[in-house]
Amino acid sequence: MKPFILTLTSATLALTAGLHAESLSQQAANDYIAQYSKELSTQLKKERANDLDEKKIVHADKTLKFEIRTYGEEPEGGHSLYISMHGGGGTTAAVNDQQWRNQIELYKPEEGFYVAPRAATNTWNLWHEAHIDPMFDRLIEDFIILKGVNPNKVYLTGYSAGGDGTYQLAPRMADRWAAAAMMAGHPNDAKPDNLYNLPFFIQCGGQDKAFDRNKIAQQWGEKLDELEKQHPGHYPHKWIVYPEHGHWMKLDCKQAIPWMAKYSRNPWPKTVVWTQDDITKNRLYWLSNDKPEKGQSITAKANGQTITLESDSVKEITLRLNDQLIDLDKEIVVKNAEGGILFQGKVERSKEAIETSLKERFDPTSAATALLKVKLNP
Repeated sequence: MKPFILTLTSATLALTAGLHAESLSQQAANDYIAQYSKELSTQLKKERANDLDEKKIVHADKTLKFEIRTYGEEPEGGHSLYISMHGGGGTTAAVNDQQWRNQIELYKPEEGFYVAPRAATNTWNLWHEAHIDPMFDRLIEDFIILKGVNPNKVYLTGYSAGGDGTYQLAPRMADRWAAAAMMAGHPNDAKPDNLYNLPFFIQCGGQDKAFDRNKIAQQWGEKLDELEKQHPGHYPHKWIVYPEHGHWMKLDCKQAIPWMAKYSRNPWPKTVVWTQDDITKNRLYWLSNDKPEKGQSITAKANGQTITLESDSVKEITLRLNDQLIDLDKEIVVKNAEGGILFQGKVERSKEAIETSLKERFDPTSAATALLKVKLNP
């Protein structure tokens, strides 16, 4: 890949100096995350109470209804959250409603909130249209704010068309999930690149020949096998193609629920692989891209006090930093894949970085305490 060439602009220097005049210690930054989270949560509770009371999320002209089941005692740190997407798609509202009703009772985790949303449309791609991402973001935030869900214990699954959605949304929103499980779906144009840190379970019937679901499930499983060998300790996964089953797997697939439950999300992984889908995203883990484009790809690695960036397509990236990733009391070095130094110095913690992070996503465990914008030549 081509190396990065860094240009430090006045905006970059402002961010590295800390947008608030006050530079925070690590303890002060952690205290401010807790303080501002509490203030923002109080405000958002008032604004969003109706979401769970009415069991619906509204985004623009779309409405996402959902049903909730609660299982087990609440553990320390808060309940888990399972989002379970129904099948159907490309059919009548009545058929999709029936698929939704089936999904509500399909799986029963030992612990957590099990949420079965009803897709906002009846299209073939009902779970991976552009409105789904902000709706799921809000749904997750609502459960964190209103129900005290553990943001590191949020899981995604889906059957048939819901499996299509899992193939798409697991990598697209990889930093939201602790694990994901795909049942009897088709990936369409999805790619597994972003699953570097995300446990992913694939299940499909060997006789499920429509759209080559069975063959493609095996291909994805073998691709993940290969990726895990290339990157030991990463691309954690499991895959099963049941030779005796067709599209309906007779609930053998329910083993995915306890499999997912054993995983917790790490919001600050040392390596991030980020490839943009046709539905682009502004943020993944500790990277932020204000001008994402389809197909852009970047790999970022933090090792000690050094961050290495590798891309031939991203023009500008913001590093969302926190002491859980790198020691902000010390100088950091940002370099390209060839070892060229792009930045060397201290990046100050600031209240503004914390506020910006929590306003864009209410997820205190992934809140940045410092920002460094890296501007690249085309």
